[in-house]
Amino acid sequence: MKIQIWSDYVCPFCLLAKGPIQEAVAGRDVEIEWMPFELRPEPVPTLEPEGAYLQNIWNQTIYPMAERMGVDIRLPDVSPQPYTRLAFEGYQYAREHGDAEAYNDRLLRAFFEDGLDIGDLDVLTGLAAGLGLDAPEFRAALLDGRYGQAHQAALRQAHDLQIRSVPTIIVDGAHRIEGVPRPGALREVLDKLDKLEASVKTSCGVEGC
Repeated sequence: MKIQIWSDYVCPFCLLAKGPIQEAVAGRDVEIEWMPFELRPEPVPTLEPEGAYLQNIWNQTIYPMAERMGVDIRLPDVSPQPYTRLAFEGYQYAREHGDAEAYNDRLLRAFFEDGLDIGDLDVLTGLAAGLGLDAPEFRAALLDGRYGQAHQAALRQAHDLQIRSVPTIIVDGAHRIEGVPRPGALREVLDKLDKLEASVKTSCGVEGC
């Protein structure tokens, strides 16, 4: 079973979604793939943390939700918020080198826990080095744009699937959940798919279908 999660590194709900997803899939044979989505691609202006929109949504929604979930998170004071294209090209490098999950988690936490500017090449290179990736090679890859095509292909896939908000979770290519999931709701989807798969195997028999 495969779960794809479209996310952006400047979306706090994507960090908050990690716990419920991990809780829902515990003990299951599930492949999780985090997928890129830029909420505000260049040259669309990014948000300013001191602005009314972010102040309101953090105070009214994000901080209360994080407190209920026991997640340490804060509104970064990087102003304006960074573009994430370069960080996602770094994700493609990490993915090719077998560190996609660790990179994705570190980028989210670097922004929302450490308040780092994840749009800065030096910051990204330091984070990659901290994960054990080859820092000079990582930096060179981002400078010459060698993962730009892979990132754009991922964005086209998001467009084809009509991804409009993050996180968006798609289970086995069909079952869609938008927003931070309730563990029980995601488990219910997984249970239904498990039963369906078992039913298909039973009806096919040893001779196949």
